Amino acid sequence: MTTHALPPPASLAPANGNHPTPTPAPGPSTRALHAGARRGHPHHSLTPPIVQSATYTFADTADLIGFMDERMFVETPTRQEYGRYGNPTVRGVEARLAALEGGKDAILVSSGMAAITTSLLLLLAPGDHVVMSADSYHRTRVFVQRFLHRYHITCTAVPPGDLAQIEAAIRPETRLILAETPTNPFLRCVDLAGLAAIARRRGLRTLIDSTFATPLNLRPLEYGIDLVVHSVTKYLAGHNDLLAGVIIGSGGLTAALREAQSLFGAVVDPGAAFQIGRGLQTLGLRVTRQNENGLAIARFLEQHPKVLRVWYPGLPSHPDHAIARQQMAGFGGVVSFEIAGDGPAAARFIDALRLPYIAASLGGVDSLIEQPAIMSYYDADPEARQALGIDDALVRFAIGIEETADLIADLTQALAAV
Repeated sequence: MTTHALPPPASLAPANGNHPTPTPAPGPSTRALHAGARRGHPHHSLTPPIVQSATYTFADTADLIGFMDERMFVETPTRQEYGRYGNPTVRGVEARLAALEGGKDAILVSSGMAAITTSLLLLLAPGDHVVMSADSYHRTRVFVQRFLHRYHITCTAVPPGDLAQIEAAIRPETRLILAETPTNPFLRCVDLAGLAAIARRRGLRTLIDSTFATPLNLRPLEYGIDLVVHSVTKYLAGHNDLLAGVIIGSGGLTAALREAQSLFGAVVDPGAAFQIGRGLQTLGLRVTRQNENGLAIARFLEQHPKVLRVWYPGLPSHPDHAIARQQMAGFGGVVSFEIAGDGPAAARFIDALRLPYIAASLGGVDSLIEQPAIMSYYDADPEARQALGIDDALVRFAIGIEETADLIADLTQALAAV
């Protein structure tokens, strides 16, 4: 079997056998469907098979020795030995994700948090220091600030997107800059080229959580970032029916991460990998619709008298609109906004909606809505929550693929209840 590689942007191919002609870069739906995918599967199956096996056999001792020799010198062996070290179904999806993000390799893990924790445990050692965006995912902050603190790893949280404060926070013991773009829930965006330049100048690693963007809207590796993580549970799988994460890189870090995964055991079941691959087939279609829905709904909410403020990077009013326009092909399907009134007013609005479900998560085909003060920060210290800007009236709307007009009509009738 051979791996089919889509042509890179502006690659050259012969025209009429004589003159090279630029080959246009494939579009988002084409990349999501074909990038990194194999052409040809066992038994001539169009879809990749689910290899449901925990262990793999060898024909004889010579076959085993040949495999062991190959494993010593080849980063990705041509076959597997044991399920914790690899699976053909999983490896096929990893190849597609790596190609989609523009990385050398991708490592599927058991959840988005596993992608974060595996990366941090590999990259950091006792005595190290991390510079982290203050507007990062709540559980990421908990892991860095509380769990890693037990191992004498310290952290400085800086305002999102502020490159001057990021550089000012760097110490001699700093080893890593960790950020999200866009962030949760205020969708702040960081200048990735600027961030990578600071890291190169100071000899640091960079890790970006790009879950909210997807590789179709943003590819941080192209700006010099070392590692990108996604919660595959969200947009990449796209149907709210599995948990997985992925770590993608362009250098030798991926080999070390794969070794760490075999130690931690945070692997993905081949059945879940098959579902991820199936979700990737419609990623371009889904993200295009969610980009369109997100921008239309953000514009609608910004003009509504019962909405005090809207956070969406596609709006000129967003503090990072300029860098978002420069870096992103689309602005995603999450809109955060503050209802005029208090927490009970926001709850009345949410309870009056008919289409979105009240639920955590985002990026799936169904629209989901929540009050972060309740869903993510219910047990948090009120002063700490307010310091992060998580007001009781804040609403996070994770928009699905429903018709734009239907969603706006539902929002209109629900806002009348406020």
